Amino acid sequence: MIDLAALKSQFPIEGEQLSLRLFSRDDITDSYVSWLNDPRVVKYSNQRFRTHTIASCEDYFNTFEQACALFIAIEHKQHNEMIGTMTVYINPHHATADMGVLLGNTHYWGQGLGHQCWQLMLNQLIASPQLRKITAGTLSCNQSMRQLMIKSGMVADGSRKAQEVVEGQACDILYYARFNPDYKQA
Repeated sequence: MIDLAALKSQFPIEGEQLSLRLFSRDDITDSYVSWLNDPRVVKYSNQRFRTHTIASCEDYFNTFEQACALFIAIEHKQHNEMIGTMTVYINPHHATADMGVLLGNTHYWGQGLGHQCWQLMLNQLIASPQLRKITAGTLSCNQSMRQLMIKSGMVADGSRKAQEVVEGQACDILYYARFNPDYKQA
């Protein structure tokens, strides 16, 4: 069985430029909400179909209270500011974890920080003998995310052809995975 409290106790996770910590209610700010309403930030996300408010973000935050999941804030250490978020949804029955990332502050795009936070979290999950497989998905048109997953050692794990539409074009959803060689079934 997955020990979510043990996973949570490993935070913060420190990297060279970034720190990953558990997202808190205090992180729900106008700046955070603005990321979710910025068409550039949510271009490949189904969040683009919603208008977000402080209240809708609080509702989303509350879903993590009962979920077997992690909601993570990405902080830039030098500037001491939150620049994005990550999610990890854990399925304890299958010993899997599905990751997602949103680098919301566009001033930090193109600096390799998405890959850095992804690698930090992926390494932490792979180090857990409770997890068998780490997964993630992205649209085929999201080249940055595809490159990030491949660069982190994830391998192709399936697809759904022409599943979603972005800017009038049907796109495949591509799935990637990394298996934990040290997984120990309980």
